[in-house]
Amino acid sequence: MPRYIDNFTSSVNDPAFAVILVNLGTPESPTVPSVRKFLREFLSDGRVVEIPFWIWFFILNSVILRLRPSKSLKAYEKVWTKDGSPLLVNTSKQALALDRELNQEGGAMQVRYAMRYGEPSIATVMDEMTSRGIGRIVVLPMYPQYSGSTIGSVFDEIGNVLKKRRFVPSIRFVSGYSGNASYIESLATSIRTHWQQHGKSERLVMSFHGLPQAYVDKGDPYENECRADAQNLANALELRDDEWSMCFQSRVGASPWLKPYTDDVLSELTGSGIKSIDMICPGFSADCLETLEEVNIGYRELFMEKGGKTFQYIPCLNDSPGHIEFLASLVRSTAGDWL
Repeated sequence: MPRYIDNFTSSVNDPAFAVILVNLGTPESPTVPSVRKFLREFLSDGRVVEIPFWIWFFILNSVILRLRPSKSLKAYEKVWTKDGSPLLVNTSKQALALDRELNQEGGAMQVRYAMRYGEPSIATVMDEMTSRGIGRIVVLPMYPQYSGSTIGSVFDEIGNVLKKRRFVPSIRFVSGYSGNASYIESLATSIRTHWQQHGKSERLVMSFHGLPQAYVDKGDPYENECRADAQNLANALELRDDEWSMCFQSRVGASPWLKPYTDDVLSELTGSGIKSIDMICPGFSADCLETLEEVNIGYRELFMEKGGKTFQYIPCLNDSPGHIEFLASLVRSTAGDWL
């Protein structure tokens, strides 16, 4: 059995049902060929890039996959660990902690993780489950806010896998958890803990992953859910309007993405005299390239270059106890009468 599936031993011998945590994915190694392979799969998803296939096929293969892998590799090299990419390591830890939490009182649930792009693939993990006779599966995409480009794509892939299989298990699918009070409180608790340990900066900046504006114009609810979660988090922390900001990172290309852009917000803050910020990424369930390299390295450097003095990054919830307890409650409520 591949090592990325058998990465921990569950306490369950005969599970009543299984749980699959699904995150975005990562290259298997910090090499150009591996990064290129990952980017090819990721950027070939029509949910991610909504450009007519033949036009995009030419651009992707003649330009992007020739130039971008080397640039992306440099970013991965800055955050790669001895155990692999941060996203893979953190998601694996989440699956292990959730398995223990769900089964600590004699439960019968088995947890695995899969990646939408790369390994372990959804197909590989689904096959492992069904080969063991598991006929009921909860699929939990690890994206708090819904977007067709993330959660929608996971749903598509589940269907793509199952339509090629003789046996189709019962599936219960979590379509995001934006607005969930326990999710908001988990974030608030992590921020309060950070403040207790490191002190509170002048401004809390919440940076969410960006999305092309055109996707939202077509009806994607992502922007509304991000803004609502940011406001709910600020309310939970009892922050005044001048004590927090929200923004969107990771834009690519020349077309408009959701605004305000994170780099613009940081420039505006330093321009108005703000010298210290705490930064958190509420749209990411686990630390990864975008949080550790883009935010904690790239945006830290930008803030300092613009005149900032103190930049404190607050980690994602990862496998923190409060986060795992919340995920367990989410799985139990989704499973319902399977328990």
